[in-house]
Amino acid sequence: MSERANLSQREVQIAQAYAGGQTYQAIANSLCIAPSTVRTHLATIYRKLDVSSKVELATRLKGEASAPRNAAELAMVVSELALSLEEAISRERAMSEVLRIISAARGDLKAVMQEILAYALDLCDAEFGVMFEYGNTHKFHATFALGIPPDFEAWFDAQGWFAVSPQTGLGRMDAQREIVNIFDVKSEDIYLSDDPLRIATADLGGARSFVAIPMLAADTLVGAFVLYRQTVRPFSDDTTRLAQMFAAQSVIALENARMIKAMQGAVP
Repeated sequence: MSERANLSQREVQIAQAYAGGQTYQAIANSLCIAPSTVRTHLATIYRKLDVSSKVELATRLKGEASAPRNAAELAMVVSELALSLEEAISRERAMSEVLRIISAARGDLKAVMQEILAYALDLCDAEFGVMFEYGNTHKFHATFALGIPPDFEAWFDAQGWFAVSPQTGLGRMDAQREIVNIFDVKSEDIYLSDDPLRIATADLGGARSFVAIPMLAADTLVGAFVLYRQTVRPFSDDTTRLAQMFAAQSVIALENARMIKAMQGAVP
């Protein structure tokens, strides 16, 4: 009997795509599901096929037998699957909570962003966070912040809309439209160049590690979601993926608030 007989149609799709080299995100996009759902399915697939790696998965899908594993290896597989499932469930719960926050706010953007930031800081273990809006003049504005040191907040207030140099985290994110994960803001050359944003980040904000995530509406940059830690504790890939979810939901919150305001303005 084929190994695929043990899998559902959706599990076969995901197993083939993942064994073929596709990422969680690519599979999620093609199937219109969340990346965390892909991971949950893969945990089930690994358990059903008794595999513990992408190579083993590809082998089993071809109908070939995998090399036998000893008891210690099996215990490691079980532990990894349990952790993976736990992480996926946590992300699903986080997504549900953020959507609840957005729904309950009814267009009150300040209230919803404060709650989203508070939730993000808690789950991502960060000291403070800022949501920057992005203007069509390639400038940023620190529109919402939580937990930010007063001197750093005052600095942003004085800047209003401000341009950034290409070497800053925001500048690199703007150019690449990708996540910029900085291990230590003081270890980069730009800190020694007296760049005003980097100096303010490190000296006024006391930040050492931070992650900047683009907020995209389709292919248009509308802002950035940035989390800061005041010790050198780089954000892990799992934490970055979680922060990316908060950034995506912040875009929904922005668009939702604008839509509600437009509808309210249209009511006679």
